[in-house]
Amino acid sequence: MTPSNGTALIILTALFGAADFTLLDGLRRRHFPPERNAVPAHLTLFHHLPPTAAREILDVMKAIVRDRPAPAATLAGLIRMEQGVAFRVDSLALADMREDVADHFHGLLVAQDQQGWRAHVTIQNKADPKDAAALYQAMKAAFRPRPLTIAGLAAWWYRGGPWEALGEARFR
Repeated sequence: MTPSNGTALIILTALFGAADFTLLDGLRRRHFPPERNAVPAHLTLFHHLPPTAAREILDVMKAIVRDRPAPAATLAGLIRMEQGVAFRVDSLALADMREDVADHFHGLLVAQDQQGWRAHVTIQNKADPKDAAALYQAMKAAFRPRPLTIAGLAAWWYRGGPWEALGEARFR
């Protein structure tokens, strides 16, 4: 994911409310292989924004949270992956915000960020497929849709290891 010239790239995520972050990050810490869990629970909006646009990204984030209410969101279901499990997130308002950011940075987005967006929070990945299947079945039995608080937006530097905070903007 790091560009070949060694510069960092920027990841843009939605921030959770404190209680939701505690729940989701606790699940991730419990079920993600520890040697591969370099970042806390997150909801990625963009995987690779250009580092040359860092100031502009922060300005766009601030404008979004200033001009709009916090988006309603729901942990709506589970996603079974070959090597993991994620929560599917439904939020039309968050999808609209993401589309506005995509329009703003049109021409600067990598192919992955130009494709359709599937909002999710990964709880387990890169695990043994049998462990992933067992976790999915256990979580499916207990799962009930529930509201998810989106508290703001955050930008992160990615340099090949754990993410480093670039900035955040919170809804009022």
